[in-house]
Amino acid sequence: MRAVYLKKFRHRPDFVLPDRAQVTMESHFLKSYVDLLIHTCHRHGIHAMGGMAAQIPIKNDPEANRLALDKVRKDKLREVQAGHDGTWVAHPGLVAIAKELFDARMQAPNQISVLRDDVRVSPRELLSVPTGEITQGGLEVHIDVGIQYLEAWLGGNGCVPIYSLMEDAATAEISRTQVWQWVRHRARLSDGRVVDGALVQRMIRQQLEKIRGLIGSARFDSGNFNRAARLFEEMSVSENFPDFLTVPAYDFLD
Repeated sequence: MRAVYLKKFRHRPDFVLPDRAQVTMESHFLKSYVDLLIHTCHRHGIHAMGGMAAQIPIKNDPEANRLALDKVRKDKLREVQAGHDGTWVAHPGLVAIAKELFDARMQAPNQISVLRDDVRVSPRELLSVPTGEITQGGLEVHIDVGIQYLEAWLGGNGCVPIYSLMEDAATAEISRTQVWQWVRHRARLSDGRVVDGALVQRMIRQQLEKIRGLIGSARFDSGNFNRAARLFEEMSVSENFPDFLTVPAYDFLD
């Protein structure tokens, strides 16, 4: 939904969104969309599926793992209480959490009988722009995730764990679209700097060196990181907007 929202209104300066991490399912336009989805599906007697929990178990950091699993619990609790009939997760290790919450609160095979007649969603609510900041850290994460995802995709992997979150083409699409939107409308970082092509290009070089340091030169040089970075840069600073981030990448598949 976030990617669709960004792409639909990418030419509108009044629809510039803050950092991806700040736009959660508690944001008003996303909560409104969920409520309307459940109401519409149940009114027609069909199931309303919840969203994906992108978190994955973190093996070597118990506290970080506890926080990640807590986010999953809160997200799945929100879904079942809203009236969803099912949900999905990015990692099989999270199935038990989702199943426990749905089994405890959904006493029947589904919740289609919960019609959500309380829902009154206006077009304005579906289009409301969430507040928040655009930060250097947020821009760095977008670039980092975009490069790493495209590198993996060029190598034949379309679903990639990056920083304890499962990234797929849809989630990576949020990153590249948001960077393009910020450049297009010369958005300002929280420190006052304008997000322009030169800043993005500079940060791409910095993130490449960071990735090299994390994975080592041998892995970096044998991979598609430089090609992925060039693709991400072209899609971020170009006047044209490819329909999907993987479309230009198809030219580089063997």
